[in-house]
This record gives sequence, structure tokens and C-alpha cells, in this order.
Amino acid sequence: MELMIPLKNQAGLPFYSQIYRYIKEEIKKGNLKPATRLPSTRRLAENLKISRSTTQMAYEQLLSEGYIEAVPCKGYFVLQIDGLVHTGQEKGEKGTSFLSSGFSDGEGDSNWSVDFSPRGIDLCAFPFNTWRKISKNTLVDDNREMFVTGDPQGEAVFRETIRTYLHSARGVNCYAEQIIVGAGSEYLLMLLSQILSDDRVIAMENPTYKQAYRVFQSLHYKVVPVLMDQQGLNAELLEQSGADTAYVMPSHQYPTGIVMPVKRRQELLGWAYKKEGRYLIEDDYDSEFRYKGQPIPALQGMDQKDRVIYIGTFSKSIAPAIRVSYMVLPKSLLSVYRERVNFYASTVSRIDQNILYQFMAQGHYERHLNRMRAVYKAKHDVLIAGLKPFESRFLIRGEYAGLHLLLTDKRNSSEADLIKKAAEAGVKVYGMSGYFIHEEHNTYPPTVVLGYASLTEEEIIRGLALLKKAWAVHEPKEGCCE
Repeated sequence: MELMIPLKNQAGLPFYSQIYRYIKEEIKKGNLKPATRLPSTRRLAENLKISRSTTQMAYEQLLSEGYIEAVPCKGYFVLQIDGLVHTGQEKGEKGTSFLSSGFSDGEGDSNWSVDFSPRGIDLCAFPFNTWRKISKNTLVDDNREMFVTGDPQGEAVFRETIRTYLHSARGVNCYAEQIIVGAGSEYLLMLLSQILSDDRVIAMENPTYKQAYRVFQSLHYKVVPVLMDQQGLNAELLEQSGADTAYVMPSHQYPTGIVMPVKRRQELLGWAYKKEGRYLIEDDYDSEFRYKGQPIPALQGMDQKDRVIYIGTFSKSIAPAIRVSYMVLPKSLLSVYRERVNFYASTVSRIDQNILYQFMAQGHYERHLNRMRAVYKAKHDVLIAGLKPFESRFLIRGEYAGLHLLLTDKRNSSEADLIKKAAEAGVKVYGMSGYFIHEEHNTYPPTVVLGYASLTEEEIIRGLALLKKAWAVHEPKEGCCE
């Protein structure tokens, strides 16, 4: 069959995305029936006068989302989709997102035309049918052991699966017995507070992930904010701070987006080795999503003296509502854990652990991650392309990793003014100043944070168009240099 797909030269919307969206809509409307054979990528490319790699990218996205299947030696065929969960985003409505209700700046307000929240995720490509099937199999009658008390650290097979994933994907070196499973990073930090002494001084990157700061503050720890340079937490300032524990996000610092280079990681480890009892708490935030170059291994994998406490979560890679996180304790602290706090029952039910274990063991998690990397990279590329006209006024940072970007105003307008003008246009953006532990420590020039995970590509384009007018961004004149 032939497909007459109207392609347009549209900024921020590449041809492969237009092809993918057209075929997806035709399938959902019923114009392309199940078992219909699609033209080959080569033939479609010839008909549309575009490169074959473009049609391949479109087909790969349709394959990953389950709209079509590839039959060896036969071609591509439309799949039956009656059982697909409709999320509202399919009709161009606002993207589905999970947001932290505890975030103090009003995230999640639905009154905005476009909300560039850095805390949302995209659930439209989530394999709901697979998750439902695994859940159903977990709850069959002969699985009664799922309803009795389990291992306080988390189920052994689940921890071994996490260990295997962390070693292969993040370069973490540990045994399953060092892993503790908990319902969210906040719980694990509270558990850690009972393992470490209560007189510790904790250094935190500034700006930082405020939720972790709130947890430490609620536990009555002395928290010392340490400013960063372009490579992350400054090791010299850390030494001067008097801290004996440092909370760091080396793989993709939130919110600055800094990826800490190897030399700085070695400096932090050197700081930890200098005195007995010093520890680094590594929050491996957003480590799964990197769009250029190879993934950066975890700091824990470089540790030769058992000084890194590693914390990770499935909140960004799957969904925050699942509430499953994990902590890898150094061997030296494992014995302390068993002496002091292993009487606490696991805060994640055996049912949820088994579902996630099956999801990972059967290869669904890896496929989902690969799918979401493609989804987020497409959104990232649309945002980067749409920000081209902004480069004359803003410095753009934090690209190629994570789920948000930073825009720093070269004209030194106030952050409040940027947020206000965006709000008047119906667009929600977030100021960097909200991430500083103390406002007086804010040394950043006026900077706003743009998250894109929970937005559709159309919403990203629309939001940038509104910001362009709100901030009076002008297209650079041809042949003109800034």
C-alpha cells in the first residue's frame, strides 16, 4: 500500500516525528486496520523523497509503542490496539505527569497553558498492558506467600536483580546483601540517619534538591551549603566546611545539570579518605537519561575504601507513584544497620517488589528505558531546536542529559521579571533561586528552569512561541553576529 503523508518544513517538528504521528493517528482512527501491511522503510522514503533513516526512526518509535510489528521476511504490520490505555495526550491534550505535591512553588497547577515543570514524567509510552499482566499473575491463588511478612531489606531475588542492573548499567560494585529497598528516597535517608551518628555535619551542593535538604533538616542535622563551580561541588570549600558527610549528585546535578568530571570525583573521594568516618551520599539522579556520548558510571564504582552510600530510585524511569527506591550501604555500615535498625519491616510490599522484579527480570524494564530515552530525546531535540532564537539573549545549559534545561539571561533581567512575564503569557517556568538552601547564597545570574518530560512536542513548541513573545526574543538577523 501507499501512504500519502503531508510533510511540512516545521521548526522543531522533524519529519520522522510527523510520519510517526500521522501513522499513529491513522491506526487509532481505524483508517489503518489491524494486520494491514505498511510500505517498507525504503519504499516510503522513496515516495516521500526523504532519507531512509528518517522513515526507520518513525517505524522504530511505532514499534516501541506497540502500534506496529515487524514480521521477519514479510514487513511491517498494524497491530490490534483495542486494549491500549488512552491517556488524553493522544488528542493533543495536556501531557500526563506525576508531580511532587510537597514542592513549594505550586507545581502541578492545571491553569497554565504550558507548564515547563522539571518534576514531571511522560506516561504515555508506559507498557500498561505488560504491567497489568504481571500484576495479575502475582495475585493468583497459589501465590499466597506474597501476603506474609518478607525480608526487611527487600526480597532477595529483587535485590539481586537490582544489583545486576546497577553493575551493568551504572558500574556499581556491591553484593545484594548491601542493598536496602524502601518506599522513596526520603524513607531511606531517614533510615540512614539511624545508621549514622546524629551529630554529623552534612554538606550539600548549593543549589540542591530541596526535598533531601528538608529531610536532613527535619532530622535535626546541621546542614552546611557548599557552593559549586562548573565541575560540581568544590572539594576545597567542602574541606573548609567542617562537614563529615557530603550529599552529592555527580551524574546529573539537580537543578544545575552539571555532570561531574572524573577529576572532581577523585577529589571528593580523596576528601572522604582523608579522615576516618567521612562518607559521600551519592544520589544518582536522572542517570538513566543521557542523549550524547556514553553514560557516566556512578561515583560508587570508583570507591576503593568503602566510603560511598549510593541511593537510586525508579521514580523517573518508571513512575513516582510506584514509590520504590534503593540504597547501597558500604560494608562497614551494613553491620551497623543489622545491629540498630534491621527490625524495621520493608516499606515496600512483597507484591509490589515481585511485580517490579518480574518487570525487570523479563526484560521489560530495559526495553521501557530504551523507549523512554527515545521519547525524551525527541522532546529534548525539539526544545533545543526551538530555543535557537533565544540564544541571542540566553545562555542555554544542561542539555544532552536529564529532563530539564537552564536559561540564563545575558541581559541580567531579574528572575522574578522573567517568571512574571512568562506567567502573563500563560506559561509556567521555574526560577533557579528556589533551589538555594539560603537565598543570600544565590550567586547565579537570573536563570529559569525548563522541564519538558511531561509535555508533548506540540506543547513545547507552543510554550516556546509564547515565551518568545513574552520575553521579546527576536530572530537574529541573517549575517549578524552577537
